[in-house]
Amino acid sequence: MDQSQAPVLEALAAWRANPQTAFTPPGHKQGRGVDPRVLAALGAGVFRSDVLATGGLDDRTTSRGILQHAQELMAEAVGADHTFFSTCGSSLSVKAAMLSVAGPHEHLLVGRDAHKSVVAGLILAGIRPIWVDPIWDPDLHLAHPPSADAYRAALDEHPDARGALVTSPTPYGTCADLASIAEACHDRGVPLIVDEAWGAHLPFHPSLPSWAMDAGADVCVTSVHKMGSALEQSSVFHLQGDLVDAAVLKQREDLLGTTSPSVLIHAALDGWRRQMVQHGRALYDDALDLAHDLRGRIDDLAGLHVHGRADFCGPDRAADLDPLQVVIDLSALGTSGYRAGDWLRSHHQINLHVCDHRRISAQLTHADDTTSTEPLLAALAELVDVAADLGPTPEVHLPSPAELRLDQVMLPRDAFFGPTEQVPVEKAAGRIAAEMITPYPPGIPAALPGERLNEDVLEYLTSGLRAGMLIPDAADSKLHTVRVTDERTTP
Repeated sequence: MDQSQAPVLEALAAWRANPQTAFTPPGHKQGRGVDPRVLAALGAGVFRSDVLATGGLDDRTTSRGILQHAQELMAEAVGADHTFFSTCGSSLSVKAAMLSVAGPHEHLLVGRDAHKSVVAGLILAGIRPIWVDPIWDPDLHLAHPPSADAYRAALDEHPDARGALVTSPTPYGTCADLASIAEACHDRGVPLIVDEAWGAHLPFHPSLPSWAMDAGADVCVTSVHKMGSALEQSSVFHLQGDLVDAAVLKQREDLLGTTSPSVLIHAALDGWRRQMVQHGRALYDDALDLAHDLRGRIDDLAGLHVHGRADFCGPDRAADLDPLQVVIDLSALGTSGYRAGDWLRSHHQINLHVCDHRRISAQLTHADDTTSTEPLLAALAELVDVAADLGPTPEVHLPSPAELRLDQVMLPRDAFFGPTEQVPVEKAAGRIAAEMITPYPPGIPAALPGERLNEDVLEYLTSGLRAGMLIPDAADSKLHTVRVTDERTTP
């Protein structure tokens, strides 16, 4: 195929050069009805390019096949059999993938470090999760993706499992041994889904970790807005092999997705694919060089340590590391990542990726250069000087992996949709959670519907809140109370 083409972008340019008179949505009619104050903030070009996909950019019957052509180009560019665009983010894409593999009451192996969108998929579909424990580093207090041996053991114990799902890379850049996990699944004739939301760039440079399709995954979900050049909510999911039916996957996406997809998002995805095919190798040559230089210069600052492969990779740790996730341990400064992140934003207008009890991280992409990294370095140097003035850091209670691991005693769907009550957090231990309680970012639930709460997890969450943790999805985000199942009415 001609990878210099960008079908959606080209059709949009043609539309703008010869606009049609539309008596269809969107109601702003290419910006004519938009409040001038909105135009001043967003720009008129956004509204001129916001056209209907079917019956607008393409005709009523989509006879030009504009979107289909763009998806086929994307599939060829990354070596997949099929690719689907999503304008609802990977939160939708991963649900579509899950529903294509398992249905109500069927078993699906899932790494317990999964994003909250995966848990939402379990709730919506009524899937029974078989949790696979991540690899826990007790010294760094950090979870890496589960090992291939853990998936093999789970498959042996649950031969009726319909497939497996693994998250790789994690928000900290650590990667699973996807090839071995895929082999374990395929030995048993079941598919592997990879939530590769942080890996849109991986197919486009050989020095980056192996991407899911090359490793043998059956379905791969990626968020192009995270590490690519597309707009927020841009996602693609790829398929290869015959363990998942392409028609079923498309049908599940159609079930969950919007009937009003954004042409703006499709166009950005289309253009990003062409950019990566034509220039991705050179762009990531530069990005990797920049990351290498930045890592060394940050590591030279007193009290800061940049985690690398020596910290994160090896036996009983991660299989690989994306060097573009610059994860900085600042525990030697006597402050928390929460407090440091807030200070960097308020004093230097620096917004960081992940902030936790002892780390901050800066996500680099092909868009970065010294105009962004030099201000970061200057801000970090000043942080080192003022860290002692930020005040004592409230201690976060960090349980052992065994204490963090809650028992799944109800189907997530049944706990979430069943009778519930709100109880004081002091009385929640021993009760069954009816909601997700998720420190964010990175968005991995510490407790989820159907798990029996314990004192250790509740103390971890409440102490984390005191230290600056954000928990946006709980009914009571301050966690004075917790939503639990009403066991008086639960059979």
